Amino acid sequence: MLTTMAKAIPATDGRFLGIIEVRDLANGASQGSDIAQLLDWVESYLMNSHPDLGRTGAVCPFTRQAAKIDTVRLAISRTCASDEDDAFALIRGAFGELEAIPCKPAMKHFRTVIVGFPECANADGIAMLKRIQRRHRFYSLARARMIGMMHAGSEDRGLWNPDFRPLRSPMPVLAIRHLVENDAPFAALHPALMVAYLARFPIKGTQRLVNHFRSR
Repeated sequence: MLTTMAKAIPATDGRFLGIIEVRDLANGASQGSDIAQLLDWVESYLMNSHPDLGRTGAVCPFTRQAAKIDTVRLAISRTCASDEDDAFALIRGAFGELEAIPCKPAMKHFRTVIVGFPECANADGIAMLKRIQRRHRFYSLARARMIGMMHAGSEDRGLWNPDFRPLRSPMPVLAIRHLVENDAPFAALHPALMVAYLARFPIKGTQRLVNHFRSR
């Protein structure tokens, strides 16, 4: 059993797996592994409601719908704070993984990849992942993609409840998804994102932004 587990867990490192594949691993020799922990967080937190969220529905309705149509891919990276080049290469490759997820053309905007970095839970690891996120900011916006970071100590405030910290996760995570029309509240907070958002949704996006600012 120990030999099987030792082979199964490292085999997930750097591989992008669908939720069904990860469930099979989590129910087998990789039960309790980092990839199983990442899946548990996605399913029990992102895809569910939270009493402090400040609105009804799942913490991340986007992920919930994406899971239903099998357009979510999960991966674990063993890189640590000193492996920035390797972590950067993995995330750059994740944009290609995102585009390769098979789905109907009308469902392409639900594709998302989530990469967990369990060896980067210290201050140096968090700082390294933040640099990678910043280094990909314009790369992602030029492609109408979003790259977000979550970790246990995140102090980013919730959009609907400023006392809620929605971007906390059991391990550091970088996630990539498509920029969608419902991202108006996020676009309103970041000038560079607003430019990309309005370029992608010039008419409907403008109306959503107007409605967002009126409702504040």
